[in-house]
Amino acid sequence: MFRYITAGESHGKALNVILEGIPSGLEIDLEDITNELSRRRLGYGRGPRMRFEQDEIEILGGLRHGVTLGSPISIVIHNSEWPKWQDEMSVAKGITNKKLTQPRPGHADLAGMRKYDLDDARNVLERASARETAARVGAGAIAKLVLRQLGTEIMSHVLSIGQARINPDSLRPTFADLEKIDTNEVRCFDEDSTQKIITEIKTAAKQGDSLGGVVEILGFGVPEGLGSHVHWDRKIDGLLAQGLMSIQAIKAVEIGDGVDNAYKLGSAAHDEILYEDNHFVRPTSRAGGVEGGITNGSLLVCRAWMKPLASLNRPVIRTTDVQTKQETVSFKERTDVTAVPAAGVVGETMVALTLVSEALRKFGGDSMKEFLTNAKNFRDCLDG
Repeated sequence: MFRYITAGESHGKALNVILEGIPSGLEIDLEDITNELSRRRLGYGRGPRMRFEQDEIEILGGLRHGVTLGSPISIVIHNSEWPKWQDEMSVAKGITNKKLTQPRPGHADLAGMRKYDLDDARNVLERASARETAARVGAGAIAKLVLRQLGTEIMSHVLSIGQARINPDSLRPTFADLEKIDTNEVRCFDEDSTQKIITEIKTAAKQGDSLGGVVEILGFGVPEGLGSHVHWDRKIDGLLAQGLMSIQAIKAVEIGDGVDNAYKLGSAAHDEILYEDNHFVRPTSRAGGVEGGITNGSLLVCRAWMKPLASLNRPVIRTTDVQTKQETVSFKERTDVTAVPAAGVVGETMVALTLVSEALRKFGGDSMKEFLTNAKNFRDCLDG
């Protein structure tokens, strides 16, 4: 059984993620993880914290000499800013110097305070912070290594930030374009749209405001047969949507052309099925690589909509102080203008973790050798 759990707070000593169910025999280099974590910090519009908080990682267990053992893997991501916060965020008994009592509209602050009977928003925001996704990305780096053994690659790119959108007629990137995307200032494959997006970000920054946007996550070489039509909670599109919606500030998810297809005739909405070179093929991927809750071997296409960040550099949205019950504006926490470019990288992580979970369920195996043999046998049965 594959599962993972993260722990830690945004300004705490470290974040931790434990993965269980990764087969033995998978080679892992620390650079595989650090490279993914550095990608999470990419993008024009990120705040200075991305420069301050370098991700120093440590693997506490589950590997020996760079190879997985089949036991749980524990990854720790240390916080370089911890010395500044060790008193305020100490796990030992102490006092809070200044409680945060002006919750931010659109954030977990007030909902979390009321649910857990807390009187300080910091007790909520530290865990609700998107900093938690660093731990997920660490886990996702390992998930991507497993998928790579199956011939599967995951990538993302930005479709829009604020009102600035890429040309709808621009080509869709391939995995070979990932390096080009990552070197782009806003992780946009359509270079002609890059400056429009940057201008949008600069304008919002001058206003002390924030921006949301849309990212697209693509899966190349995804095996057929992941997920199931049999049970509601095993449908792969449902699992992908849940994984993507769990990312902080993501408020909508689309698989394939789900939104556009709702406005089309059925004759124009579905992918034709052809048989070429002893294989079933679909010339298009309007369904996003999923039919009936099962991957069909076509290009996997997911999109995620990120709302503007709730933390503003110039707080202007009205709120109410939970102590005085007086109208005020929300407190200011160090923030980004936009985190959409990074959301794509985190989206890759959630797609990879979802696919790995279902691939391990489908093919099984305690070692990578057994896992890959089972996957090959399944493919051979399909083509036999």
